[in-house]
Amino acid sequence: MSLKEFLKEWNSDSPYVRVQTSGSTGEPKAMLVEKRRMLASARRTNDFLGLQKDDTALLCMSVDYIAGKMMVVRALERSLKLVTVEPSGHPLAAANSKFFPLNSKIDFAAMVPMQVYNSLQVLEERERVKQIKHLIIGGGAIDEAMAEELKSFPNHVWSTYGMTETLSHIALRRLSGPEASEWYTPFPKVNVSLNEEGCLVIDAPEVCEQRLVTHDIAELATNNQSFKILGRKDNVICSGGIKIQAEEVERLLRPHLHEAYLISKRPDQKFGEVVVLLTEGDVETARTVCEAVLPKYQRPKAYVHVSEIPLTETKKPARKLAEELATTDFTD
Repeated sequence: MSLKEFLKEWNSDSPYVRVQTSGSTGEPKAMLVEKRRMLASARRTNDFLGLQKDDTALLCMSVDYIAGKMMVVRALERSLKLVTVEPSGHPLAAANSKFFPLNSKIDFAAMVPMQVYNSLQVLEERERVKQIKHLIIGGGAIDEAMAEELKSFPNHVWSTYGMTETLSHIALRRLSGPEASEWYTPFPKVNVSLNEEGCLVIDAPEVCEQRLVTHDIAELATNNQSFKILGRKDNVICSGGIKIQAEEVERLLRPHLHEAYLISKRPDQKFGEVVVLLTEGDVETARTVCEAVLPKYQRPKAYVHVSEIPLTETKKPARKLAEELATTDFTD
């Protein structure tokens, strides 16, 4: 979908916009959302960030997805100047174009982690990241190394938590400056809790009519409002009666494995499920690292070399495909 097509849909007489859900609360599906709820979400973000009329917002994500749609709606709600660049892995590389000159001011931008990572690798783009007054990062987990790097940035950098069903984010955590934290703080009128499985439950009536039970394993702070995400329920590996969170194993390996990798699982007659590591690097090197840094119960029982770690269209780990690779092609 082009920006022009989305604006045509937005300006139509219909009170609804069609979006594709993220799959965070079930199977991905098309759904209709009310424009008034999208405006409420946009207003909340604009108010929180203190955005004013004629501030500049950068649209560098596809409007096929809720994140891109909501950047447009935020601009409409607050009369922001919307600058658009072609969605790519290097959105700030357009700095020298006549539409986006090097010294242009950006008050607000939203990117996925891959776009931020790529931008940090190029000196000119890295400096442009620092010049963005408010940068929100969503659509995937923030790598610890990236979070550490962003701590020293002089601008306001935020990690978002949300999904299509909540019309983008319902909570933010600061990544830059002394206020940097691993805890997400929900917006006003958003309440969170945990169900019996430890999954986050969201009650945000302004943007979503129904309470949402996510698949995200979370921990609540003592105030029962701030929360941090531990991993996905879908990514729990039950091995010999012990529950192993795939994301936690990946976090422990991150400082030590430099080739792309992913923790997955496969069925096992004895243990029920076992941990499997997929890697684009050398299998024996990965095995040596795992044996050195992981507790015994978290160590992979199998290692698989792959030419490329499977990713979704939005560059998130394709966990189901990874399970297929882990099951059909492994080396003990």
